[in-house]
Amino acid sequence: MIRENELIYGLTEKEAGRRNETFGYNELEEKKKTSAIALFLSQFNDFIIWVLIGATVISGIMGQKADAITIMIIVIINAILGFAQEYKTEKSLEALKSLSAPTCKVIRDGGVKVINTRYVTVGDVVILEAGDKVPADGELIDGMNIVVDESILSGESVGVNKGVTDKNKKIYMGTTVLKGKGLVKVNYIGMDTEMGKIANMIQEIEAERSPLKEKLDSLGEILVIMCVVICAVVTILGIIRGNNVAEMFLLGVSLAVAAIPEGLAAIVTVALALGVNRMIKRNALVRKLPAVETLGCTSIICSDKTGTLTQNKMTVKEVYTSGKGMLLDKGKLCTNEILKKIFVLCNDTNYDFNASNLDKGLNGDPTETALVTMFFDDLQKLKLYLSQYQRVYEIPFDSNRKMMSVIVKDKGREICLVKGAPEKLIERCSHILENGRVTTFEPSKKKKVMEDIDKMSNKALRCIGAAYKDTNITKGSSLERNLIFVGVAGSIDPPRIEAKDSVLKCRLAGVTPVMITGDHKNTAYAIAEELGICKDQSQVITGDEIESISDKELREKVKKIRVFARVSPNHKLRIVQAFKKNGNIVAMTGDGVNDAPAIKEADIGVAMGISGTDVTKEASSMILMDDNFKTIVSAVEEGRVIYDNIRKFIRYLLSCNLGEVLTMFLASLFYLPTPLAPIQILFVNLATDGLPAIALGVDPPDADIMSQRPRQRNESIFARGLTEKILVRGTLIGLCTLFAFMAGIYFDLGMTTARTMALSTLVLSQLIHVFECRSERHSIFKIKLFTNPYLVGAVAISLIMLLCAIYMPFFRAIFHTSALQLSQWGIVVFFSGIIALINSVYLYIQDRRRDR
Repeated sequence: MIRENELIYGLTEKEAGRRNETFGYNELEEKKKTSAIALFLSQFNDFIIWVLIGATVISGIMGQKADAITIMIIVIINAILGFAQEYKTEKSLEALKSLSAPTCKVIRDGGVKVINTRYVTVGDVVILEAGDKVPADGELIDGMNIVVDESILSGESVGVNKGVTDKNKKIYMGTTVLKGKGLVKVNYIGMDTEMGKIANMIQEIEAERSPLKEKLDSLGEILVIMCVVICAVVTILGIIRGNNVAEMFLLGVSLAVAAIPEGLAAIVTVALALGVNRMIKRNALVRKLPAVETLGCTSIICSDKTGTLTQNKMTVKEVYTSGKGMLLDKGKLCTNEILKKIFVLCNDTNYDFNASNLDKGLNGDPTETALVTMFFDDLQKLKLYLSQYQRVYEIPFDSNRKMMSVIVKDKGREICLVKGAPEKLIERCSHILENGRVTTFEPSKKKKVMEDIDKMSNKALRCIGAAYKDTNITKGSSLERNLIFVGVAGSIDPPRIEAKDSVLKCRLAGVTPVMITGDHKNTAYAIAEELGICKDQSQVITGDEIESISDKELREKVKKIRVFARVSPNHKLRIVQAFKKNGNIVAMTGDGVNDAPAIKEADIGVAMGISGTDVTKEASSMILMDDNFKTIVSAVEEGRVIYDNIRKFIRYLLSCNLGEVLTMFLASLFYLPTPLAPIQILFVNLATDGLPAIALGVDPPDADIMSQRPRQRNESIFARGLTEKILVRGTLIGLCTLFAFMAGIYFDLGMTTARTMALSTLVLSQLIHVFECRSERHSIFKIKLFTNPYLVGAVAISLIMLLCAIYMPFFRAIFHTSALQLSQWGIVVFFSGIIALINSVYLYIQDRRRDR
């Protein structure tokens, strides 16, 4: 129980120590973390990694030490990358802790003491002044004219007025005092504060794997089964035919190595890493590699309003005087002298006249600074203007009167200037200034003015009224009576200039933008409608409405809702979860601490780099370095490019590997001699699986990539006909290779020459096919050859390797080849190119039909 005298004398040091033992310390606790070693070892608990380790063992058995070492390096690199990414995500709580002020002033033993905020306890009386960060949750017990910035928790860009007797007396940890001075009695510390509840929510959320990772695991399972079946079938068929058991086992193992695209994980990592580098150039910093790919399939972007879609800077948009409104266009200043006098002089903005510009020189409540910038764009002109007046008396703003009054000396005479809520101000006005003349403010005029102000409010403008009087000035309660009404300034946190185009681009890409904000329903709707996020009020829902419905009902609601207003951190979590349960892949953007839990819950969390808190950044998958919503659109495009490129090299690798396997399998099935020696199979992998596949990972996108719908969460990586393409093309590569080998035998060219023709056909078929894999929708004829110079270079290197293996005696001895004659090359080129030519002509005809 807190005794009455504690509010005056504070706690004793002894009592504070006892309460520290009882209630704990004022800090955010962390749940037990996974050790770094366990986190690193967990990176190996992955199906595709098991496949690669299996390939390492097989290569080692075959004596291919170079292959084994290479594959093991790939495995270790992947583990290190995964460990680094997960280790970073554990820093969210550390960043959250840094939001608390390191020290604060408290009353202890009847005197003021500066202590570490860790030792603030329940019952402490904390002294707060402008600029202080609040160390714990409590309530205001003394003070006046206090304004607190709570945007870090609520998302609202407007400072909140605090009073001792009203409902706004609660003060929260992590918020900042904009102006005023007061005493706060601490009621909650550490994890019991609102900040602590957010910290707990962050820890409760389980990190999810990206869709790509899930698809690669499935691919790994398929490849393992394929390898086992291939080894068993080929070995058994060979033994049945009477071949040497050891020889057939070696051949089966060679095919198993061929069937496993050992470089798949490495190529995926390289493709994602290159995508990350491209994203940095587009002002997006990716903290987790899979984030780029995940954004590519995003169907919902839940965006915070303040500072993300808007500029997080209050701006006066409309001025109402003499019965009519006037819009203030960008860069246009208001020239009404009496309004300037009221709004600039009756203002508690703090000024730093040594600052480099006006924006940096104004400190205080965003609405008050906006009232200054509507008249001035130069700091020195403002300084000169203020020097002409002297404030001699003031009645500070409070939440009951909802107005502020000052008396200033103006050229030797005193004048009273008043600003405040229009409805309160008009009640106290007996006259009105219209077109330079002061007339009686009759009830009919008051009604008309209030109707006009209501219209401004419906446009989400925060209206501040202005009045004055220059006769019968008596200090006291009568000061704010018989005023002369001058007008109203309507301010708003304006949308970012580029946000509207970005929203449109999202829609064209099949991505639905959704606004989630702590602001008022009308404000949120006005901004969302202007940006094109929603069309009518039926698409808006408030936090109170969310509170009253179940999760199941919310899942149905979110299918139509596009604006969520007055929401809490818990509401944001429920919203993201509802979208996810409806089968959407959700991206969540934000900058405040209140956004962190939802950002971590989303499939991909996007933090603001400039205005974002460390907590949000650490909880996110990607950071927008320019705080620009349009960068998200670039990220969506980059994600789609990366995923398309991954599909390209999966198509290429599996088609080629299938061709190799079928070549050997069909030869065994039809009792033909072995078309390729084990060393030649390994050579094909070396020549065609590496560089060309990696070069596909940096292939430029199709021009129409952003006009396609985002893929579904459960879509297989083999969807949209990829399986059929792999099976058909792989089968044709195998058949053509086998036909080239049979031609060599038919013309009695010798086994070595026949195998060399088969090897050359297989390699050339694959190198031609790599160009076909550059697009799933367009033919080779429509894709410009040199738009990917890396691929051209990779193919050239592979061709040189093939020619070396055929024509250099040293390599001929290793790979058991012979030098081919021109006529033999004719057979090779025919079987290598005929299928590619037919396929390209077919796609070309399809392209022509689409273009019509």
